[in-house]
Amino acid sequence: MSALDLARLQFASTSIYHFLFVPITIGLAFLVAVLHTLWFRSGHADHRRLTRFFGTLLLINVAVGVVTGLVQEFQFGMNWSAYSRFVGDVFGAPLAMEGLAAFFLESTFIGLWVFGWRVLPPRVHLLSAWLVALGAAGSAAFIMAANSWMQHPVGYTVDPSTGRPRLSDIGAVMTNPVFLWGYLHVLLAAAVTGTTVMLAVSAWYLRRGRDVELFTRSAKLSLAVLLPAILLTLGVGSHLGVIEATYQPMKISAAEAQWTDCGPCSFSAFQVGGGNDDQDPTKIIEIPHLLSLLATGTWNGSVQGLNELNAQYQEEFGPGSYVPNVFVQYWSMRVMAYLGSLAALLALWGVWVWWRGRLPTARVFLWVATWAAVAPLVMNTAGWMLTENGRQPWIVQGLMRTADGVSPSVSTTEIVLSLVVFYGVFLLLGAVNVFLMLRFARRGLELEPDEPEHAGDDGQPRVPVLTF
Repeated sequence: MSALDLARLQFASTSIYHFLFVPITIGLAFLVAVLHTLWFRSGHADHRRLTRFFGTLLLINVAVGVVTGLVQEFQFGMNWSAYSRFVGDVFGAPLAMEGLAAFFLESTFIGLWVFGWRVLPPRVHLLSAWLVALGAAGSAAFIMAANSWMQHPVGYTVDPSTGRPRLSDIGAVMTNPVFLWGYLHVLLAAAVTGTTVMLAVSAWYLRRGRDVELFTRSAKLSLAVLLPAILLTLGVGSHLGVIEATYQPMKISAAEAQWTDCGPCSFSAFQVGGGNDDQDPTKIIEIPHLLSLLATGTWNGSVQGLNELNAQYQEEFGPGSYVPNVFVQYWSMRVMAYLGSLAALLALWGVWVWWRGRLPTARVFLWVATWAAVAPLVMNTAGWMLTENGRQPWIVQGLMRTADGVSPSVSTTEIVLSLVVFYGVFLLLGAVNVFLMLRFARRGLELEPDEPEHAGDDGQPRVPVLTF
């Protein structure tokens, strides 16, 4: 493998590994803030116990996620110095906003939330929980803005003396349609991930008959958020396909292995062949017009084929292949979409069981829900691979190829050594995270009689306003 291949492998590994923790953090931060709000409004000790319980799982995930994010940052200077130099005048603004605003907000108020249980006034303590959730979502916003600029560069001018892009309109970067729809998709996917994790933990306790009343409440909260979140995720993801077809048509054509122009275009639920070396796939179970709907939003829309697009790019940018890895694109798309559909069915199943009053005793559903926590992690990874692989061979669409962004002074041996070290760190962090999450998740809810419940201004316990 060349230095370029190894550098790509290393960055892909660190990015995918880090992105396992990001959606859990965003989703659980929101759910913990909701639980804290329920406790504040009701003064009920059960809500307080649930808040602390799931807050502990959130803190473990945040700690590991921050470390993996720091490891990822090393990549820019180590293996991608040419890329960092090229985009530095654009990336500096959103990354600075992420570090100085969103991450600072999140890290500050997570400390206040952790250590403020006996110190802060109840309203301030509740506000800190919501600011943690806001900071987590804000960090993702600025990172997504920078990444979306790589997919569809806007708001820049080219410096004639250096030939590098220079930021000229931060508003254009923050209103980039690729960013707006992609960020919304990430937030919804995070909500799905967080609720699925909460549902899995709750189902595990319900199957064992431990703290049934409390974990029935958390399971109901999970389902109440999961169902609309997954349905919105599927809808936004569908429109995101239209956005990609507009600004990155090669990406959407590769996701269907569509080598020739079509209109209207069918979607293959499964196919054999159709990769970069085989342009004549055997499509199995074709769904008429679905690709036209996904790529254009119209029933009979036309989609350009990979061959035609490649010829256009060769004429515009010079000789070479501009077709990404079709196999990765095709199956990433389907893994993401199929698991998303299964998550929607799980949510509908859970709501139906809840409606019939059988949620604490539905053994089959609870068993499936316990293991369903793995599904959004795989779904998120597939979506990330679909997004990043589909941009290849560009590291910045239309401006810089990936091959030109690698550090010229880093040898293959150095990358291999750092890759081994990083993989060792990742394995250790993963083991620590799984161990701590499982240990604290299985400890259960402990009674804490030494800490008072929140009460109203008159000193009396609050009347429940919203109960699950």
